[in-house]
Amino acid sequence: MSKKQPGDISQKSEEVQVLEQQIADLTDALQRERADAMNVRRRSEEEKAKMSGFYKSAVVRELLPTIDNFERALKHVPKDLEKNDYIKGIQGVVKQFEDALAKIGVQRIKTVGELFDPNLHEAVAMEEGEGDQEVVSEELQSGYTLGDEVLRHAMVKVTT
Repeated sequence: MSKKQPGDISQKSEEVQVLEQQIADLTDALQRERADAMNVRRRSEEEKAKMSGFYKSAVVRELLPTIDNFERALKHVPKDLEKNDYIKGIQGVVKQFEDALAKIGVQRIKTVGELFDPNLHEAVAMEEGEGDQEVVSEELQSGYTLGDEVLRHAMVKVTT
């Protein structure tokens, strides 16, 4: 057996401290890298969701004039053709459009009888009324929202 030198213990103690410090530094670096990776993943998911919403709203905006034209056509169907199978088919197509829009979160803005809200409604005509509040009296063109985003304001007539 060899005799222990008095400096051996302090030297090993210093080596242990250095190694423990290296372990602590590497552990901190690893934790930072993991946090950075999680942040990158989270930001990526947020950007995907934003882009999805952007494209969804762009596509819906492109379809709105088509939906408007279908609805206008159905409002002007002659009385003698209201029960016609062709007209019922067009009504079915309009219903399919409405259902598809609802599935992706598009909602029609409520208008007639609602208080005028400039965030949702665009007043294109005003008329005198009996109340002291501005109330939507007629919808001239439907408006739509997708979540919190207004895709198109509803064009309305307001009674003041």
